[in-house]
Amino acid sequence: MSYNSLPPTRLINIGQNGVGRYVCQLMRITFRFCKHRSDCRGMRDFVENYLVDFARKYPNIVVYVKPTRHRGANIRADYLNGNSHKTDVRNMNMEEICKWVEVARTRSGVDIVKRTKPFHTHNPSIQGVWHPFLFKDPAVNLKTFPDPNYGRVSVKQMTATERVLQLAERMKQLEVQNSPESSESESVENSESKV
Repeated sequence: MSYNSLPPTRLINIGQNGVGRYVCQLMRITFRFCKHRSDCRGMRDFVENYLVDFARKYPNIVVYVKPTRHRGANIRADYLNGNSHKTDVRNMNMEEICKWVEVARTRSGVDIVKRTKPFHTHNPSIQGVWHPFLFKDPAVNLKTFPDPNYGRVSVKQMTATERVLQLAERMKQLEVQNSPESSESESVENSESKV
């Protein structure tokens, strides 16, 4: 089915898959092929060389092999949500079929849809879309720039440099206050030690 013929809809995500662990959504996979047709050679090679390993690796997926006479090779994948997808694999080699089987195994089973828009919310905003000039003064629209009123930066808080200078001044004042007291206490101690 071409992309233009798909009905537009929004993308639906399967949330909390298994909640605690991942649950493979592929329930059953069926391989159909002809034993004699030349365009089914890749499927026959896949069944002979790779299918047993696939079934052992993923024991939760039911695997059916249906040889049919005079029919092209295809893969039918049935998912837990009830959907099924059929992939035509005629004239494909074993590696390509392995890739399509992996695609079927990792899919969620949700139909491929044409998205109406790349975003969707369940709680739409009644205020409209935010933009940089949303809460600006409308008088800005009539100004010609550069304007000295709008170019000024007003700093309401003390800067870090001013704060460091203020602390340095306090330290100097404390040193000045403490230095006469310390010299007086030393002289009193010296006079007491002499007596």
